[in-house]
Amino acid sequence: MSFYEKAPVRIHYEEAGAGFPLLVIAGGGLNSTIAGLSGPQSPYNPIEQFKDEYRCIAADLRNANGGQSSGPLEIDRPWDAHTDDHLGLMDHLGVDKFMVHGFCIGGPFIWNLLKRAPDRIAAAVLAQPSGSRPEMRDLFYDNNMKGWAPGLVDRRPDVTMEQAEKFLTRMYRTDPDFVFTVSRDFVRQCRTPVLILPDDVPAHPYAVAMETAMLAPNAEVSLFPWKEPKERVPLAVRQVRSFLRAHRPAA
Repeated sequence: MSFYEKAPVRIHYEEAGAGFPLLVIAGGGLNSTIAGLSGPQSPYNPIEQFKDEYRCIAADLRNANGGQSSGPLEIDRPWDAHTDDHLGLMDHLGVDKFMVHGFCIGGPFIWNLLKRAPDRIAAAVLAQPSGSRPEMRDLFYDNNMKGWAPGLVDRRPDVTMEQAEKFLTRMYRTDPDFVFTVSRDFVRQCRTPVLILPDDVPAHPYAVAMETAMLAPNAEVSLFPWKEPKERVPLAVRQVRSFLRAHRPAA
């Protein structure tokens, strides 16, 4: 059981494998945990798939229900607070340059990492990335008000529902467009190689995933659909492996 602490933040993380560092971000929205990587919501577990070649590093998201990471609700900077945790963990582990693989909420987190630390990320894989649908602008706010905030408030007497609501408003309602964390202009100018594996469910809009793939100058995209039938998932995993190998810095 490993923890990275930077008062008042405490992040639970796990490592597996050896090689070039690969930060793995589980899906599950604000309830993203390491355990989720082996759960039904994850089409495959990147740690199990890639620990033979990479030093895989994963963490429970700060304040995720079911996780062991905790810290304050930074109402004015919700996305950046989590990016602080990701970069702080890599600093703690002595990792400068790394690759990153994220599901779902990992999409917006990866774009924020690319904005905050462009020189540190060699390549990124965005699988079934979250994005904002014009016809469902409050989807993430509503989902988290029901599926995340009550559990957090129940176990944290220092957090009120009003604070959680303000946090979610800043996160999902203040700039409720595109991928939440960066602009289309940023994606258009981002030179980092990215591989997009699109989905098409309410929280993972196909149109937004494909727009990022079309805008980013060094983007690649998987076949679609890649999760169904299930026989296609190994093909997608092979593409991810080829992509990571192609962009892994030389030792």
